[in-house]
Parts: sequence; structure tokens; C-alpha cells
Amino acid sequence: MLSSSPSFSSGRNPRLPSTIRPTSQIAKPSSHELVPLFSNSSRSMTFSKCISGLTNPIPVSGLPEIKNPELESDESQLLVVVSFYKFADFPDHADMRKPLKELCEELRVSGGIILAPEGINGSICGTRESVERVIGFIQNDNRLKGLRQVESPVSPEDEAIHHGHSSSSPLAAGEDAPFRWDHVRVKLKKEIVTLGIPTVSPTERVGKYVSPQDWNALIRDPNTLVIDVRNNYETRIGKFKRAVDPHTTAFREFPSWVDDHFQLRKSDGDPTTELKNSGESTEKLMENPEQNIPRVAMYCTGGIRCEKASSFLLSKGFKEVYHLEGGILKYLEEVPKTESLWEGDCFVFDKRVSVEHGLVPGKFKLCYGCKQPVSDADMEAPEYEYGVSCPHCFSLKSEEEKERARARQRQFETWGIIGGPDKGRRLTFKPDSITRKHDQLSKSV
Repeated sequence: MLSSSPSFSSGRNPRLPSTIRPTSQIAKPSSHELVPLFSNSSRSMTFSKCISGLTNPIPVSGLPEIKNPELESDESQLLVVVSFYKFADFPDHADMRKPLKELCEELRVSGGIILAPEGINGSICGTRESVERVIGFIQNDNRLKGLRQVESPVSPEDEAIHHGHSSSSPLAAGEDAPFRWDHVRVKLKKEIVTLGIPTVSPTERVGKYVSPQDWNALIRDPNTLVIDVRNNYETRIGKFKRAVDPHTTAFREFPSWVDDHFQLRKSDGDPTTELKNSGESTEKLMENPEQNIPRVAMYCTGGIRCEKASSFLLSKGFKEVYHLEGGILKYLEEVPKTESLWEGDCFVFDKRVSVEHGLVPGKFKLCYGCKQPVSDADMEAPEYEYGVSCPHCFSLKSEEEKERARARQRQFETWGIIGGPDKGRRLTFKPDSITRKHDQLSKSV
């Protein structure tokens, strides 16, 4: 889940890319009225434009407006994947869960949304009209206006698979769909991204945003320490050049990593940050162990983890803290591959698994045993068993865990959904009774 315009400290970079401008600048829809954010000309535009950055076209004087009902019908069925988040003071977040989930189910919007006292974080997939209505519903709450959003494309192949669903059989496309249309998760949590330190609040202070266009110059500077704030299964398949990899398995481990690798000392009454340990990419910074780090630049998938990480570093006494606005996804969307400093794929938390430049689906698949990305080589390894294990989790799983995974996989292959037709509830009939009834009906006909 990735990617608000909260009120930040004066250290915030006021310049926002046009494709990430706050949606509060756009006429907001009520719960009964949809204000279209996308025009019929969107087909001629880059499909991955951020939804908050698209506006209706200005009609040219003297030319009649041409409407093509057939084109409008086609466009209304185009799928979009939108990631969004907003840090806000949201103590009554639980009240939104039921109506939001019901709206997503009614509109056949799938994905995952997290609600917490500190705001909202989600990634959803559906038709443009359906996604707009969900986003509009969320932003009807004044505290959640200005969602920071990133839209990603859906491939034509996934479009065809996804539209294989029908109202009577939403499971028709099976697990190959980019999102399962029968499933949306709206969860209540303590944090929208778990750091485990309640005193860290991006609504109070946050690092300086750096646009994708300015990012290369910042991280090329030898005096800039570049930190990847993601986890090891994400950094394993791609990261920026010179980036330090903390090798964390969860975001809540990041504060401990900072404490282990940095120390604060006071000089003339002012706190300064001193490097204790680091990796190969910071070799030049370690030439003088007493050297103060002038600046830190961080990045993550869509920007949300960096908001918290930058707030945490500022609370620890770091003075210059920068982070990539819109995260890796906006960088891969806006920076040409020929100019890019990104190496590899970017892991995403949906059926696409990974994306490359232009946000096209990448080459990795997902191990359903550990939810980590696997390559073609991984799938050729003897430790790989579809739906059960891969080389990254085989040795970590007991035989009992593997057998449970095999049972889940058999359920999916039989019913198209984990838990069978009752989704895990006790069956009211035996599966073979369906076959007997079908045979009896055939004979009677």
C-alpha cells in the first residue's frame, strides 16, 4: 500500500509535482454524486498518471464537443490500481470500516485498506468510476481530504482475465486475476504503517520531500547517505545505486537499526549525528569516522514508510532528512529508464508482485507459502513447491506447516477459493453431493 497533504513543518518542500497535487484542489464528490476525475481523452494519455493529477479537458471555443457512447462505455470498464494514504488525527476510524467495506463490495472494488487512529492506507483495484466513488467517499471526511495517491496500469492480459468475472460467478478468473473481485479487506489497526513508537507523528513533523526529477542529483552526492527503508524481501529484487540496505524483516525493526548504526553526540549544545557503522555504499563517508553526516535521503515503495522514518530521524536529532516524494513508484513512472539510477524490480503488494519502469508488471511471481517474490530460477529449484514453499522459506517451514499449505492449495484448486464455497465455514453439504445431484438431474432430463 502506498502513497495527502498533511500540515507539515516549515522544513517541508512546498513544490509538489503536478501529478501528486492534493485532491482537495479538485471538486469533491458527495456520497450521492460522482464528479468525474477522468476525461475521455485519458486513453491518449499515459495510463499510469496519478488520479489526482488528471483534470477534465478545457473545450476549444468554436468546436462542438464530440461524444462517443461506445468509447465512454469501453473506458468505464478500464481497470485502475490506486494506492493511497493520509496521516491524520482519526480516533473514530472504526466507524468508517463497515460502510467503506460495503461500498467496495457493492462496486466490486478489491484490495486492502487499513484504518487506524493515525489515518488511512490502502491499495484498491476496480473500474475508474468505482475507484473514484470509493476515493470520494473516503474524502467526504474532512480529515482525510488530500489523499496522496499513485495510480498504476493494469496490463491488457490482466484486463481480459479480470473481466472474466461476472456478477453470478465472481471467482471465474481464479487466482490469475490481478485482484480477486470477491475480496476486499478493510482492517482496523493501531498504525497504518507499523513502527511501534506512538510518539512519532508525521502530522507534526516530517522530512523534506524530493521530487523524482531532483532525486538523482541528491543521491549522486557523495555526502548524501541513501537508505532503503523497505524490508529485505523487497530490497532483494531491486534498489537504488549506493543505497544502504538495513536488512530488516519488518518496518518496526528500523528504529533498532538506526540505534545500532548511528549515535548522537552533543557539541556546543547542538545535537549532531555521527556514523557508527555502515555498508559498502557509504565507504567515503567512513573515511573519517568523526565526520558528521550532512544529510540522509530515504525512499520506500510509495512514500508512506518514509514519512514515519523521516519523522523518527528528526526526533533523534538528525538535521537534514530528505525522502523521495511518491516513492519508487512515482520515480519509475516519471523518470526515463535511460536516466534512471534504479536497478531491478520494485516489489508491490498486489497480484502484480513487481513492477518495472513505466510501472509495467515485472518478471517476479509470488510464493504463496511466504508471500515473497520468486524468480524463474527460484521456481526451478527443488525447494519450490507451488502454493507451499520456495528457496527463501523452505528451510524455515516445518513439515506440518507445509502440509497445511498443501491442504489450502488443494482447496483453492477445487473451489477457486480458500476454505471452499463457505470460505472456511463448516460445510452444510458434502462436496460429492453436488456431483450426485448433477447426475440425477442429467438423467431426469
